[in-house]
Amino acid sequence: MNLRNKLFTAFIILIIVPLCILGIVTFMVSSHSIEEKYSRQTEYSLKSISYSIDTVLRQMDNVTDNGIATSVFHMALAAKDPSKQDLNEEQLSLNNSQRNFRSLLYNHPAISYAFLYNLNGAVVSVFTKENFTTMPFEDFKKQPLYQEVMDLNGVPKWIAPHEYPELTGTEPVFTQIRLIKELSYFKNIGILVVQINNWDIESIFRNLSPTKSMKSTDFMLVNDNGLILYDPNGALEGKQISSVMKKSVNFGSGYQSFKTDFNDEKSIVSIYHMEDYSWNMVAVTSWASLSKETLVFAQWFIGITLFCLVAAITFNMVFMRRITGSIGVIVRFMRKVEGGDFNVRVDDRGKDELHILSKGFNDLVDQINSLFKQIKTEQKQKTQAELRVLQAQIKPHFLFNTLESINVLAIQNEGEKVSEMVHRLGSILRISIQDKEEIPLDQEIEHLQSYLEIQKFRFDDLFDYEMEIPSELRRRSVLKLTLQPLVENCIQHGFEGITYKGHIHISCWTDHGRFILQVQDNGIGMSPADLQRFEYMKTDKEEEQRNGAAGRHVNEERRGLGVRSVADRIRIHYGEYYGLFICSSQLTGTIIQCVLPDVEWRERDDS
Repeated sequence: MNLRNKLFTAFIILIIVPLCILGIVTFMVSSHSIEEKYSRQTEYSLKSISYSIDTVLRQMDNVTDNGIATSVFHMALAAKDPSKQDLNEEQLSLNNSQRNFRSLLYNHPAISYAFLYNLNGAVVSVFTKENFTTMPFEDFKKQPLYQEVMDLNGVPKWIAPHEYPELTGTEPVFTQIRLIKELSYFKNIGILVVQINNWDIESIFRNLSPTKSMKSTDFMLVNDNGLILYDPNGALEGKQISSVMKKSVNFGSGYQSFKTDFNDEKSIVSIYHMEDYSWNMVAVTSWASLSKETLVFAQWFIGITLFCLVAAITFNMVFMRRITGSIGVIVRFMRKVEGGDFNVRVDDRGKDELHILSKGFNDLVDQINSLFKQIKTEQKQKTQAELRVLQAQIKPHFLFNTLESINVLAIQNEGEKVSEMVHRLGSILRISIQDKEEIPLDQEIEHLQSYLEIQKFRFDDLFDYEMEIPSELRRRSVLKLTLQPLVENCIQHGFEGITYKGHIHISCWTDHGRFILQVQDNGIGMSPADLQRFEYMKTDKEEEQRNGAAGRHVNEERRGLGVRSVADRIRIHYGEYYGLFICSSQLTGTIIQCVLPDVEWRERDDS
């Protein structure tokens, strides 16, 4: 990912994403706060409505309590046949009591329907309702409501609309049922059924002044079984609340408020259980009306976020393209410098920080280029010095061995052999003293042949040799004194103590950019311990720590000195990817391959 994309991604992750998260969290907190605030307001409203309804019902309780206290209901129940007008004194008294019962109920404007059940089965009607027949007392006794009224023992029982339509009718009115006792002996004598008009109940809901956030709130009365008893709008009366609300509710548990779908609309539903009654006040408010301000905030937030995103994209395309483009050019040029191209320069136009960065890069490359040239010159001088030291190690070593051989022949009075060896030695010295690091392979082979002939004079019938050098490779350049130390190692160590005639085979070939010289013998070979002494990449200090400089014998120190020198010279001159590879085992001989770069192959490949 390039810098421009990284910066744009960072802007999205560090600014846009936190802004979105902040907006979402703020929206959720605001919604929760609105819901909490609405829930508290609704609780107060529902409690107020419940108290008002309870007040209306208790006023009616006081009316019927007065009737019981004045024996009005007792005297009405005592009349045998209220429709007859007997002239005797007792009957006139009873009819008068019945008239008092009627007068008591007529004088109260809220009562719309009332009658008495005599426990002996008679019904005393006060008001009648059109198209409605009072339930016979025998049928009423079979209802669960009858036993509940008897268990209350005179305490009023209120029935809401639609709870017992067979007893109270289908009108949306409230009905009181209570047991009537004879006050002298507290004997159960009848059951009073009083139905009140819903004027007061309607005025409670009509006069309720909700706050601004509750203008769209609907109130209703629901019993503990989930039946909607009273709805000021009249749309849901007589229905189960579960048919219009998804969430199931456990009624009768104090106050509760939650969010759910009501009539296919997301709403806040609040429920308050009325004390002393099996009813619940329910308030339903559309969530859309409550969250208008939050939705406006969300719209503004989305608009601001989109504006920021468009501004970020514009900034990325206009300004960041120039900044990241200039940095990208500098990065590409740095990679070129890393690859060894010190001639690159960045166009340092402008007057801002990018101009300073480009100019600093150019100055730095100039300094690196100067230092690199200086180091290259110093390294070349160091390499040449190391090569001279290594060549100086080879020359005395070879001269010492050759002069020793000539001395032996002179003692043996082998004049012709001495003359031949001196001639060969002169040829070797002419090549060795050339002030060249590399010579053609032809001269190296001539040098090697002179050396081999000298050694054959020394060790007669010890070995023979064979050279397989293609003519097209004889003009290749090699480091001088490369093959002679390898062959010397074969004669002095490979053929030491053998009982058969040794054989040395010298060959060369090219292989994929490498020029390989190989020296192979059939000598005694080397053990794994001997091979460890030819770890040519080890430094002298490491080798001394491994072998112990104080404990080495002279022969062990000289063994492989020439081979080691050849390997070091190749590594210094051509690099660490070139050098010597030795393969040997005891009693089978040794193969030494000298791997050099094939310059002609590289030139041909480059073209």
